Amino acid sequence: MPIPEDVTGEEIDKDVRQELQSLPKTLADDVAKNLVMVARLIDEDPEGAYAYSKVALRLASRVAAVREAAGFAAYANQKYSEALAEFRAARRMTGTVDLWPVMADCERGLGRPEKALDMAGAPEVHKLDKAGQVEMRLVAAGARRDMGQLDAAIVTLQSPELASNAVHPWTARLRYAYADALLAAGRQGEAREWFAKAVEADRDGSTDASDRLAELDGVEFLDALDESGDAGEPESAEPSGEDGDDKD
Repeated sequence: MPIPEDVTGEEIDKDVRQELQSLPKTLADDVAKNLVMVARLIDEDPEGAYAYSKVALRLASRVAAVREAAGFAAYANQKYSEALAEFRAARRMTGTVDLWPVMADCERGLGRPEKALDMAGAPEVHKLDKAGQVEMRLVAAGARRDMGQLDAAIVTLQSPELASNAVHPWTARLRYAYADALLAAGRQGEAREWFAKAVEADRDGSTDASDRLAELDGVEFLDALDESGDAGEPESAEPSGEDGDDKD
């Protein structure tokens, strides 16, 4: 796989760089560059990220950071069985529980929401930091929805973190998930309120909460050019006055 000239390998996290010190320098540099490409492409080009992760894995399969990167690349491509195997390998190497929530989400991806719920109740969850615990709550709520338990999903998301006015990196996603569950349960008024709260917390555009809110408010966005060739402008439809029961 070609590596762009601007990639040096120095861009990786210092902890990962330290892990790679167990390798010969030239090999460590090659692995680092491939890991940089995984991180660079995983959101915009997950297939490309997956290809680079395979190179890194071939070069250094005994490095935990490489197994973790390969897991996330597989996860981004919905290769959940492969991702789970890589995450388990990384966890065995490090002994940490940081990957527990994404491992549980892989179980969901494999059609095993009951297993994900079992993991949500495991002792490992208590060892997670706050961000990890919130992530585990999101996975557990998703598993409840997979099983058709909408009310249980809503209750699962109700927590001090949801009620807090403080904004953390995970706040927007937590509020969004809660709003989405409310909407799926037909509670449109409450859903609108929480989509609006998600918008307030979504400082980096990690969700489409603003679009969901606009949809609930009846705002329609026309194409940039209409049939006559004129630039389109956003239009607001008149509210119907009826509550919807829309689901994802």
